[in-house]
Amino acid sequence: MSGSAQQHGRTFAPRQGGAGGPAHGLVTSFEKAKHPGETLKRLLKVLHEYRLSIIVLAAIMIVISLLNTAVPWLIGKSISVMYESMKAGKMNYVPVRKICAILTGCFLINSVLNFIVQKNMALIAQKSVLRMRRDMDEKLTRLPLSFFDGRTHGEIMSRLTNDVDNISNALHQSLPRLITSLIGIFGAAVMMLVISPLLTIITILTLPMSFMLTMAIAKKSQQFYKKQQRYLGELNGHIEEMFSGHTVVKLFGYENKSIAHFSALNNELYMTGWKSQFITGIIFPSLGFISNLGYVAVCVAGGVMVARRALGIGDIQAFLQYIRMFTQPVMESASIINILQSAIASAERIFELEDEAEQCGDTATEIPPNENHTAAVAFHNVTFGYGEKALFKNLSFAAQPGQTVAIVGPTGAGKTTLVNLLMRFYEISQGSLALEGTDIRNMRRGTLRRNFGMVLQETWLFRGTVRDNIAYAKENCSLDEVITAAKAAHAHHFICLLSDGYDTMLNDEASNISQGEKQLLTIARAILANPRLLILDEATSSVDTRTELLVQHAMRELMRGRTCFVIAHRLSTIRDADLILVINNGAIIEQGTHKSLLSEKGFYSELYQAQFSDGTDSVST
Repeated sequence: MSGSAQQHGRTFAPRQGGAGGPAHGLVTSFEKAKHPGETLKRLLKVLHEYRLSIIVLAAIMIVISLLNTAVPWLIGKSISVMYESMKAGKMNYVPVRKICAILTGCFLINSVLNFIVQKNMALIAQKSVLRMRRDMDEKLTRLPLSFFDGRTHGEIMSRLTNDVDNISNALHQSLPRLITSLIGIFGAAVMMLVISPLLTIITILTLPMSFMLTMAIAKKSQQFYKKQQRYLGELNGHIEEMFSGHTVVKLFGYENKSIAHFSALNNELYMTGWKSQFITGIIFPSLGFISNLGYVAVCVAGGVMVARRALGIGDIQAFLQYIRMFTQPVMESASIINILQSAIASAERIFELEDEAEQCGDTATEIPPNENHTAAVAFHNVTFGYGEKALFKNLSFAAQPGQTVAIVGPTGAGKTTLVNLLMRFYEISQGSLALEGTDIRNMRRGTLRRNFGMVLQETWLFRGTVRDNIAYAKENCSLDEVITAAKAAHAHHFICLLSDGYDTMLNDEASNISQGEKQLLTIARAILANPRLLILDEATSSVDTRTELLVQHAMRELMRGRTCFVIAHRLSTIRDADLILVINNGAIIEQGTHKSLLSEKGFYSELYQAQFSDGTDSVST
């Protein structure tokens, strides 16, 4: 689209959640997937092209787990050999040296294999999310405007960033940990049974106590974590609101009330935060107590068995290590599964976006643009609505080449929707909308929108130089063209007064220039585009009176010979319009010139007189 692109302000919803999650990830409050099975299948399809690499890495992880399982047994053997040698009164270091050499080899191989797994899993994770982000970005360009109207920008950004990062972390960290943990549990259980079935039974008897205690504490702490997330979201929202509107806060003396409200929310967050952390913190000491009871029982039973020569002393040492290898992954697996479930929920949100209905495709016919700066626009029996409710029904009117058409009406009447239909931001349900006799549905959207320039009341400038923001309307334009457009918009003077002139960098919100100067830059952008049709929405409302006169003069020059659509709020600005459309409840209830509509003493006349009586317009007609 030429001219000033449609400048919807970007707002980001405060992120719900943040710091203060449960310790060690034992208890996590997250959004669960509605259809985890189907989502997992789709996620596996994303990883399908890396299946051979994943199979090889899984095999390597099995080897790593087996090596980890062998280490306690080898250490136990060395202890047993040394103990037997000491009992015999003569130390035999040869088998100990061999075992130490084998252990060193195991550690070296383990380190190399871990490096290979981490490196390649990181590559697979990043390549997968690279593809997902690319697919999502391409998808967003194919979605209709209605999709963005129905969602906050923060929600969409969250899917592109937070959800994708969640999947990346799960693939890179949690999936390898889950595989090694499960294999480690199995390997440790086998070795424990090999060493002593009796001691294994004693160890397993403590597990139900651990699980019941964990579930009881987790259930209690979950309530506080939900409250903590809610208060954190409210606090973030309050902070964003107060700092975004700090000028209004100071103007009306709301500082003390703002501080009081912040303190109340902060105290609630503090109370729920320390309670949730405290209750969660009880888990590990409690589990440690139960685990230590198991250790004591194993040590007592094992000591008796060693005394009876049923086990070697090295076997007891190895068994205690296997207990650690068995119980720790059991607890880790619960945490990892939570993380993976959260990643699946994130994947579901991403796939929901990918499944959104796209705007209908462009036709294969490319209608070449007409170089003449005149264009006729005709609405014929146009019907359109949001959802099931129809806003326009059998709407018809025509704008002749070079005419200025003003669109007026109360808030919500459909003024902006009318322009959105003209730009094909929305597709009409019935009827036809033609540009120079060609139905716009038979034109490519890019071709159609290159005919338009837009200057809206709400300015939108990008992070970059002043020159880049003006040149956004025309590809590969020269500095002379930018300066010419700026002069026509009466922006050249203030630009030259900036620190770096046309190379001055605008920050994220362009707060280093005034609102009126922002508007002048968007007008210069539209002038540079040299469009055939103009859409204006109170383009001079943000400039001072003197500048407004200059800009109106520049706009009249720009509008000369072009078909213009003016969304008007101040009726005094459209007295010279060739055609005024009065819209109410999605229908054109009156149309004509300013004088003819006043003489009819209808809805337009009432609107005008209301503005005049409020002192917002001149009495001249």
